[in-house]
Amino acid sequence: MKTAELYRYQIPIETGVVLRHRRLKCREGLLLCLRENGNTGWGEIAPLPEFSQEDLITAEQQTRTWIADWLLQKKAEIEPLAPSVAFGISCALAELRNTLGDHGNYRTAPLCYGDPDALYAKLNRIEGEKVAKMKVGLYEANRDGLLAEMCLTAIPDLKLRLDANRMWTLEKALLFARKISLENRKRIQFIEEPCQTADLSRQFAAETGIAIAWDESVREPDFVVKKEPNLAACVIKPTLVGSIEKCVKLIEQIHQQGMTAVISSSIESSLGLTQLARLAHQYTPNTTPGLDTLNLMQSQLLRSWQGSDLPIADLNSPFITKLAI
Repeated sequence: MKTAELYRYQIPIETGVVLRHRRLKCREGLLLCLRENGNTGWGEIAPLPEFSQEDLITAEQQTRTWIADWLLQKKAEIEPLAPSVAFGISCALAELRNTLGDHGNYRTAPLCYGDPDALYAKLNRIEGEKVAKMKVGLYEANRDGLLAEMCLTAIPDLKLRLDANRMWTLEKALLFARKISLENRKRIQFIEEPCQTADLSRQFAAETGIAIAWDESVREPDFVVKKEPNLAACVIKPTLVGSIEKCVKLIEQIHQQGMTAVISSSIESSLGLTQLARLAHQYTPNTTPGLDTLNLMQSQLLRSWQGSDLPIADLNSPFITKLAI
């Protein structure tokens, strides 16, 4: 016998995260619970404002339609669905079928805000290579460059990932690079999409020797995985990409081209983050995933993230509302 439950959650954000041109005050999404033959599977469906093409209303409509087909034993396809819906449903099905491994890759690249002392304290709690991530592009390019250079100089074994979200012109990206010493540039693992177009990002990498990574480009309809000069990695954000199966195909193509695939979050709750960690352990075990976003929230959701002391909201929490199906 099959049963399904659907919930909506809303978790306050501690600091108010800026997503492109919008300040995020809370994280909203859906929780899907599937039960069949004594097994249970959970999935999180959480479109990310400013990044997802679908909104939460559309995601809920698609989820309800899929649930109705699944309960009636109809062929319930997930690939045509919006990415956040396809990913959340595929996670619930994977847990239901016991194909999502139990172990997770909980290594994180902590977010760096320009304070080397605070970053050093975080890195000291991490085993293995010291990798951190810094968001750039929201402020002046020379300021971003000075902060990155300060952190790299203060922590000699630090490797830094940067994410610009296509916010820079080529001139601003080059201004950023001029603040980074030639020696420290080697310890920048990559900058995700530094410029407004892929060609300008390629030109930036060629002129500075700083490696780049594709992020937004991975989600474009005509994207083809292809090794290029100065291209180090492709970032996969499953909530924005689609089902587990689609993500795995991308990972395999990236590895075949000799590049790094990085599984990264879209500010999911602890439920979604733990599932991303399990995917990372299974398919990118030697790469630190980009999952250090739980500290932005005031609560965990249903499941705990390894090492977090945030309270855990259960189904009786005021953060969660059960929806009629």
